[in-house]
Amino acid sequence: MVRLITEDLNISYGDRLIVKNLTIEIPEKKITTIIGSNGCGKSTLLKAMTRIISQQSGSIILDGVNISKHSTKELAKKMAILPQSQESANGLTVGELVSYGRFPYQKGFGRLTSKDLDAINWALDVTGTAFFKHHPIDALSGGQRQRVWIAMALAQETPMIFLDEPTTYLDMAHQLEILELLKKLNAEQERTIIMVLHDLNQAARFADYIIAMKYGQIVKAGCPEEVITNDVLKEVFQIDAIIGKDPTTNKPMCVTYNLLKGDQENEKINNAPTTTFVTT
Repeated sequence: MVRLITEDLNISYGDRLIVKNLTIEIPEKKITTIIGSNGCGKSTLLKAMTRIISQQSGSIILDGVNISKHSTKELAKKMAILPQSQESANGLTVGELVSYGRFPYQKGFGRLTSKDLDAINWALDVTGTAFFKHHPIDALSGGQRQRVWIAMALAQETPMIFLDEPTTYLDMAHQLEILELLKKLNAEQERTIIMVLHDLNQAARFADYIIAMKYGQIVKAGCPEEVITNDVLKEVFQIDAIIGKDPTTNKPMCVTYNLLKGDQENEKINNAPTTTFVTT
């Protein structure tokens, strides 16, 4: 089943076209990971699907309705977003920041209910940040702050969660902890997870569905076995990869790779995105 689709989506920054004629369906109750080289449009697509930025043309449809027709609070009850660069939260405590996740459910003067407090405490517990509840955000390390922002997204209690590079600033153990948490939320609560990851092996291990992008278009979308292949990685990253199987999960794994230097330079010259965009 699909709740979110894009149709012929075009997104530009100024006169530079970033995402081009992109049509995709996001599987419901699955983990979808978007991969691709820097500047390929991964984060731009994520921002458009969550209405942080607007597209120039095309449609984003959520539950059969154009996303532009949803009210802000209605949309915030359906999807939570953890952007790549969070806004400054200096002066706030951890608990105060996580409580912002309850904004869609507040009425009147915005007083927190017992249900709000339960959701906040649960989000703090599952992200391992309950100890810091009364600590100021600016006193935490980068990794600790990242987990607090994830807690805020979880406190929103939405069926869909979007995360742009959620493992940024985290060491290997905490990266694994966050990805296992997202996997658990998907398995036990059927949350739809859509995230951007740079680590191909993490994408293959935790995703049900992978979207590989290049120059604002989809090169390949499908299960990890269909996307994490030598041919696809050559096209997307200009690398010659040796693909094996993860002995723990039996998922595909990039064992090692070499740069295709000549191809890489030709790609930059021959396939650079156009700088002219015309709306209709």
